[in-house]
Amino acid sequence: MDTEDADNFREFVRNRFEQLRALAFVTCGDWQTAEDATAATLAKLYRRWHQVTTPDAYARTMVVRAAINEKRKPWRRERSSGTQLLDAALPDHAGVVDERLRLNAALSRLPTRQRAVLVLRFLEGLSVEETAEVLKCRPGTVKSQSSRGLAAARALLAAQDIELQDEDEGNERGVSHAGRLEVAGGHAATSGPHQRR
Repeated sequence: MDTEDADNFREFVRNRFEQLRALAFVTCGDWQTAEDATAATLAKLYRRWHQVTTPDAYARTMVVRAAINEKRKPWRRERSSGTQLLDAALPDHAGVVDERLRLNAALSRLPTRQRAVLVLRFLEGLSVEETAEVLKCRPGTVKSQSSRGLAAARALLAAQDIELQDEDEGNERGVSHAGRLEVAGGHAATSGPHQRR
């Protein structure tokens, strides 16, 4: 890698590291796993930097795949009670913060594949086809995983008096636009720093 490529790569990492790590976290629900997935993705991207024409799309795809793969490793499935206590979402009367914590907690209880589909479809704003390409599956699989994931998330959130809203499709999709989750009562819980690119 020449000096210009190295500088461009460093600039990319400075600008995108936090967003990639946050995307990995929402996908897998664990900060350490997210760190590992992000580091692995950036290492692969560094080796292929001169070949990749769209580094942003490449990194997003690879970090989601890495987060899913990290979560499947046997030692990742073993969690101590201490770790579970640290991840507990406590009520916060700051409204939106509390809703985000509860939405995140609900996401973390979904199977990894469903969570990845929901993250890519509704937080990253990808289409069914783009999501299928990232996850290396068929569009029909994305649709079924999305439907099951939304149903499970709604059931988990209903117990906490949160209802997912969708202005466009009669509450069938769960969000009104990428980057925000609409909840009952006129409050909106933002999904984080991700926007459609």
